[in-house]
Amino acid sequence: MLKVLEDIEDNGEFAKMLAESESKGESGQIKTGRVIAVQEDRILVDVGEKVEGSLSISEVIDKDKNNPFKVGDEIVVFVSSGRGERPSVSYKKAIKLANIEQKIKDLGSDFKDKVIEGKIIRKNKGGYIIEADGVDYFMPRAMAALKDSAKNIGQTIRACIIDVRPDEHSIVVSRKRFFEIDDVQQAEGVKKLLEKRDQVLQGVVRGTASFGIFVEVDGVKGLVHYTEISHRGPVNTTKHYKEGDSVSLKVVGYDEEKKRLSFSIKAATQDPWQEVQKELKKGYTIKVVVSNIEAYGAFVDIGNDVEGFLHISEISWDKNIKHPGDFLKVGDEIDVEVIEIDPTNRRLRVSLKSLLEKPFDNFAKQHKANDIIKGKVATLTDFGAFVNLGEVDGLLHNEDAFWDKGTKCKDVFKVGEEIEVRIIKIDNTNQRISLSKKALEESPAEKFGKAHKVDDIVKGKVIDCKDFGVFIDVDGMDALIRNEDLYPLKKEEIEQGAEIECVIVSIDKQSNRVRVSVRKLEKQKQKEEIQAFNSADDKMTLGDKLKGKI
Repeated sequence: MLKVLEDIEDNGEFAKMLAESESKGESGQIKTGRVIAVQEDRILVDVGEKVEGSLSISEVIDKDKNNPFKVGDEIVVFVSSGRGERPSVSYKKAIKLANIEQKIKDLGSDFKDKVIEGKIIRKNKGGYIIEADGVDYFMPRAMAALKDSAKNIGQTIRACIIDVRPDEHSIVVSRKRFFEIDDVQQAEGVKKLLEKRDQVLQGVVRGTASFGIFVEVDGVKGLVHYTEISHRGPVNTTKHYKEGDSVSLKVVGYDEEKKRLSFSIKAATQDPWQEVQKELKKGYTIKVVVSNIEAYGAFVDIGNDVEGFLHISEISWDKNIKHPGDFLKVGDEIDVEVIEIDPTNRRLRVSLKSLLEKPFDNFAKQHKANDIIKGKVATLTDFGAFVNLGEVDGLLHNEDAFWDKGTKCKDVFKVGEEIEVRIIKIDNTNQRISLSKKALEESPAEKFGKAHKVDDIVKGKVIDCKDFGVFIDVDGMDALIRNEDLYPLKKEEIEQGAEIECVIVSIDKQSNRVRVSVRKLEKQKQKEEIQAFNSADDKMTLGDKLKGKI
């Protein structure tokens, strides 16, 4: 059974390794001495020799650097021959040897293949010293199954006890023997655990890595992949788990080729999305806690291992948010509205701004059409400009900005420039605000109306022909003659630049339109001729009318 130990003993190597495990001059015995002096860095101890022993005070002070011994106190020390006549004494070695003696006594004759778990604290020519529960064990290098490296110091390992030697205060362990036994135990343990697939088991975390956590269940080791830890998705293992943590899990698979057992923590808990689908609906208001903040938004914990996502655009109606951290911090408890539930992709989206009063509604309460307001140009486009009015933007179309139809906002304004505008419409249905700048200025038609009035006879030159009529220039104002108002002129005979006499029929100052008519002018002339004829006819006497008829 203990072929490893037998090989060492048969070759006469064990005694050699054990002798090398401690440095020369370490033979000695445990004695009870008496403190005879306490110095700044040393304690002098009477151990019955010609000269008192010297003990470093660092061996007895506690973590707070307090010395529990005073002159006259008894102290147990390990006494060995020192340099010169002064004996070498050690308090720590006495404690360790006492622990080893007690451990050997507790083990008795049934020590073989007992498993210890300890930390490599140092190495010597023969092998390594392993400390476990205050006891030092010796592991020969041939039994270590380790590459000789400085990284070995501090490493936690498991090993089997293969020999106990009370006379030498030594317990020998083998890591190789542990692997031999462990392979058999693992195979048997895996078989038993696979029969418990549907059961929730208890495991202990033995290590963490970026890809998951190593867990031991009933002596069998396996891996919980980071995607199998939480229903909410991949988890940062080192952030949430540490060695020694107890976890509930289920067996989910075994790779026969790689001899790898797979566990799942999330399989041992109810899928929270079942509760989400049952209890939550789009439009519900829920209380959540901010769990993480990124540049693009914040993740919120709804309290059942499910996280919702709050996009940066859903935090506030303010479109100029630079970072969610300017409004939120981890741990904040906030009310949000559920705006999307996607069980298939396990996505829950929430909104904070939807529970806040909309800036448009607030603006509509405080303003009305025809109000004059100041704002800053926020964006320039081919069709106009968006003007920031505080919490909302209004649209200023090119045709509402200038009376000159050929002028565009982007050619006149600059982003950030403050301008004064008039509100011409507040569309509550579509939540749009229409603005006008030209409404604050006198229109060309209004200026034209100061010098002319309806029924005035004017002349103008043809500047454009359209399907619906002809435009003429009357004192710098474009005036329209509709097709039906051209009579008796024939449209096809009218040439560009030709002068036309007509009469003003309409001056629309708001729409900046002036209409004129040749037809009405003709009617007006005919009317004037009739009136003139009638006036002349009224002056004739009865004798004038009968003259020549009698």
